[in-house]
Amino acid sequence: MTTPKLVATDLDGTLLRSDGTLSQRTRAALSAAERAGIPVVLVTGRPPRSVPALLERIGPHAVIAANGATVHSPDGSIVRASPIRLHTALRLAQRMRAAIPGVSFALEFDGAFGHEPAYPDWSFDDEAVELVGSVEKILAHAAPGGPLLKTLAHHPALPLDAFYEQARRIAGRDAETTHSTGLSLVEFSAPGVTKASTLLAWSDRLGVAGHQIAAFGDMPNDLPMLGAVGHSYAMSNAHPDVLAAAGRRAPSNDEDGVAQVLEGFVDTLAGRPGEGLGVCGIPATGPGSN
Repeated sequence: MTTPKLVATDLDGTLLRSDGTLSQRTRAALSAAERAGIPVVLVTGRPPRSVPALLERIGPHAVIAANGATVHSPDGSIVRASPIRLHTALRLAQRMRAAIPGVSFALEFDGAFGHEPAYPDWSFDDEAVELVGSVEKILAHAAPGGPLLKTLAHHPALPLDAFYEQARRIAGRDAETTHSTGLSLVEFSAPGVTKASTLLAWSDRLGVAGHQIAAFGDMPNDLPMLGAVGHSYAMSNAHPDVLAAAGRRAPSNDEDGVAQVLEGFVDTLAGRPGEGLGVCGIPATGPGSN
């Protein structure tokens, strides 16, 4: 296997440790990869408003945020956005509300965050809240917040799997549906917008084909991205579906697994094979291996 020409990595549960911190080893490995000519793009479900703080902590890298809805340059500025049409978001919320009583919603805009009163406060930073009210009310006053990038739905009682399947059927072709927290929280993006679609569009701008990308992830919202690249790595702490789908396995996020594999890439380019996990990492087993 050859070394990749681009590295894409999820953040929570993948690059970051379980306590949300970034190790010095990982930060150094990201910088070393960039210096060796392997660009790094951070690919996350986190919203654009989180990007400046992330770059301050992690270092200057390109970022794909909101599950593919935006692309940011290393200075944090948005270079591409794929918003949800407001009338589509309203129609989806109304259909969800009619079919699944008890559901509540939040809306991520380019420059603002809003939620319904019943939406759980554990899922967002209190300082980010600017709009509180029904979906209808928030969308009617959405202009100052900029484009709508993601809709989130929560149910207080339904198990995640059941809630997700219902939400996916209701959304149909109106939205991309995914989940990433392990809790009963479902996320919607514009049709065709995933971590994978945006990553491939970005890599094409860099002259890098999908088979030349290495990607790391741990949750179901990473599955499209892992399936679209030539070198797919599931963290050893990943969701079972991710472990089954990825071609290779990296050590856990708490063991700096991404850093270990990146160190192997850099060693190989420098003619020092064998000092880390190397290019191949740990082969996965089962039908999802590639």
